[in-house]
Amino acid sequence: MSLTRIFPTEPVGPAPSLDGMDAAGRNWLLAHYRQGDGPFLRVNMIASLNGSATGDDGTSNTLTSRLDRRILGVIRELSDVVLVGAGSVRAEGYVVPAKAALAVVTSSGDLSGHRLDARPADAAGHPVLILCARSNLDRARASVGTARATIVPLDDEGGDITVAAIVRALADRGLDRIVCEGGPVLAGQLFAADLVDEFCLSTSPQVTLGGRPLLDSPPLDSPLLDSPAAGSTRFGLRQLLVDDAGATYARWERARPASA
Repeated sequence: MSLTRIFPTEPVGPAPSLDGMDAAGRNWLLAHYRQGDGPFLRVNMIASLNGSATGDDGTSNTLTSRLDRRILGVIRELSDVVLVGAGSVRAEGYVVPAKAALAVVTSSGDLSGHRLDARPADAAGHPVLILCARSNLDRARASVGTARATIVPLDDEGGDITVAAIVRALADRGLDRIVCEGGPVLAGQLFAADLVDEFCLSTSPQVTLGGRPLLDSPPLDSPLLDSPAAGSTRFGLRQLLVDDAGATYARWERARPASA
């Protein structure tokens, strides 16, 4: 599939195009999605033109494409851990990533429908962590069953876990290059707490009515947010790609205050 970089623009000549599915295209994507040294937190999601996180089947499967999945794989490879909410696991199953650890957040301990026992052959060395509210550990253990996973208890506020506690628990295990793949509630909480360094957003060229909104965050005075953002957080466009089917792939990075 052909992929063209629209932004940043070339000083001279046409916008560069490549085959996003061949080896050279994969190497190009690795170079152009690589972050600098040190911890970072990315959110990587896909949406319809009208901002729905789900397609006609109630999942993201009808929004995604081979190229979107290639970019998802590249972003995972450049991360220490894939962070996902239990709601996404219940809705979409979620197989353990091949080249990153997986961390699943659950307040209720309900991981029904999981596919955590389905591991790619080259995922053997990557851990699966279940970040669970301490009050529901027994339910999480029963729900995970025989899947190889480590359950990490986190203190909770009436059964709910703060996003700051989630990030700290991962950093304590040396997993500080994080990509969150949703769902809308978990991703929205990360934005509301101003913890997101970069937002990678794929946009599918279709309109989906009646789907879930892309982000769903609690009020800023919610106990789920240790350090809520004061109002909105601005992001600047770092990169924009478009494929030959009309889907776009944007990298938005958190705007830094101008130095005095």
